[in-house]
Amino acid sequence: MKVLSVASELYPLIKTGGLADVAGALPLALVAHAIETKTLIPGYPAVMKAIKKPKKVHQFDNLLGEHVTLLEVKHDGLDILVLDCPALYERSGGPYVDGNARDYPDNWKRFAVLSKAGAEIAAGVLPGFEPDLVHVHDWQGALTPVYMRYAEAPEKPSLMTIHNIAFQGQFFAELFPYLELPPHAYNEALEYYGTLSYLKSGLVTAHAVSTVSPSYAEEILTHEFGMGLEGLIAGRSDNLYGIVNGIDVEVWNPASDDLLASNYSATTLKKRPANKAALVKRFGLDTDDGPLFCVISRLTWQKGLDLLNEIVDEFVESGARLAILGSGDSAIEASLQAAASRHRGRVGMVLGYDEKLSHLMQAGADVILVPSRFEPCGLTQLYALRYGCIPLVARTGGLADTVIDANEAAISAGVATGIQFAPVTADALRRAIRRTIRLYEDQKLWSQMQKQGMKSDVSWDRSAALYADLYQRLVSKGQ
Repeated sequence: MKVLSVASELYPLIKTGGLADVAGALPLALVAHAIETKTLIPGYPAVMKAIKKPKKVHQFDNLLGEHVTLLEVKHDGLDILVLDCPALYERSGGPYVDGNARDYPDNWKRFAVLSKAGAEIAAGVLPGFEPDLVHVHDWQGALTPVYMRYAEAPEKPSLMTIHNIAFQGQFFAELFPYLELPPHAYNEALEYYGTLSYLKSGLVTAHAVSTVSPSYAEEILTHEFGMGLEGLIAGRSDNLYGIVNGIDVEVWNPASDDLLASNYSATTLKKRPANKAALVKRFGLDTDDGPLFCVISRLTWQKGLDLLNEIVDEFVESGARLAILGSGDSAIEASLQAAASRHRGRVGMVLGYDEKLSHLMQAGADVILVPSRFEPCGLTQLYALRYGCIPLVARTGGLADTVIDANEAAISAGVATGIQFAPVTADALRRAIRRTIRLYEDQKLWSQMQKQGMKSDVSWDRSAALYADLYQRLVSKGQ
């Protein structure tokens, strides 16, 4: 089977979050199921710099008014199609925002062009490659099935994956004529309370919808988590699937990870403390026997990181230490930086994102905090399980699906892998931290939880099989 994947980011070329990891890992995992995937991404500066000797395979002379070159290249085992269009993608900021964290005003066009190109490739514009199915990711690729629906060519099966329904790609309705869609597409697919919603359009037109965990698939049917689209999604519930993400267990392998101070496995956990010592030194923290917590996250309300400011003083008084890596909301950043200044030696912070440092943190910290208010899947806790870093997570979405709470029954059965808490409030988080510290004091139990977590299957194997089965059903249905 041949599949076209349309994504706005792709690890290892360009990454702002978990979408990139999924878009990069899933095609490799699907090879075992005889599925050939080509992934279409924009030609951001980082992408154009990284790819070597790309081949020009097509020229779009007028793609929504833009001159666009389609390049093909192999990179780290991935088959990649790159849209080379400097007018749209050659920017000094990130993929979606400028250096001042403001959305690019032409994002509507940047990702409409991506989607339009995806639909053209689906229709067979690329010599030698006509996909059997098109898999699009989030709002940035969501117009692809729309263009496919309203094209004159026969429509191919399509799958729309929601990585985070909070990001919907909403734009002014006045932009609709520039999308070069028939007038009736506005009311049938794109209109959303007087605006355009790219995500909504993909949910309406794709043949099936998936999310990145079974729990999140249920949550987005509710008013609390559906972000205004719960009614539409409920109408598509017969074609809604929740498939939990996996991780690349070759990249994330504590036994061979060259970014660590010391490699180790579940049978050689005695080698792990060398990473803790390196992490303590990197963040300028005190050396003592207390537990070391870490945060590796976007610092946003969604991630629940505003709650840390309410509990950090009591947290430090408990004897624990905290290492924070992340950036995001300026108010949350400022409050955590103030906490680090107030509690030197107990709280350390590195502002921004550092892939190499994140590996050391997973290998060196005792606990990773993931207090998200909602979390479609989450990958951080999967990395943590793999590295023997106990996840302390909110009971929501993929966090609830992947971490087994250390309640009495789970401890007795020897299956506990972490700590869950609910609701997402400062008081509940405070209680969960106290419970975690008590568990840490029993080092025999703690070691058992680490080993159990490291035994968890966090690979793409099972999830790739589920995707392969879903692809096959969609293709068979379309024949």
